[in-house]
Amino acid sequence: MSEPIIRCERPEDYAFVENMTREAFWNVYRPGCSEHYLLHTYRTDPDFIPELDLVMELDGEIIGHVMYVRSVIQADDGRKIPIVTFGPISIAPQWQKKGYGKRLVQESMQRAEQWGAGAVAITGSNVFYGKCGFVIAHTRGIRYENNPTAPYFLIAELKPGFLDGITGTFRDPDGYDIDEQKAEEFDAAFPPKVRLKLPGQLG
Repeated sequence: MSEPIIRCERPEDYAFVENMTREAFWNVYRPGCSEHYLLHTYRTDPDFIPELDLVMELDGEIIGHVMYVRSVIQADDGRKIPIVTFGPISIAPQWQKKGYGKRLVQESMQRAEQWGAGAVAITGSNVFYGKCGFVIAHTRGIRYENNPTAPYFLIAELKPGFLDGITGTFRDPDGYDIDEQKAEEFDAAFPPKVRLKLPGQLG
């Protein structure tokens, strides 16, 4: 098997990537999912970063995807500190738990630094993302608006020292606040799948 390659997503990839994202998230955090709709709507959002809209390809098949968007820290001293956020990030179910997710995160973060980002903030598991350089954000003085000391709100410097002397609040970019009815209407165009309420889901 060849080594995976990571490249920018192309328009002809959109439908495949949306379906793969749906498969990766279905019934994971909630019955069904809306991550594929979020991805679909964000491609035309001004905060979307096309240079950091990336797919992972293995032997000519797309097995992973991640997108980045512009975001800000509202600093306590009044400044707006530009950073980036990523997600959804997905690996096709049959390729999960094989190291491809970590590889996609790490290379995409390198590309984000080359693009000019100084830091990236996300929500996720520190057990996984801690291996990629993330720390719980409030330990660096960056609070999550919805839950100031949330253990799942994480941040990583891409440029060493970028966050030195900065404290403040982060809120999710507006594009992450989706219309659930429109998400369900969008999902109806995909092959039918059963929505299940499972242990461990967030809602």
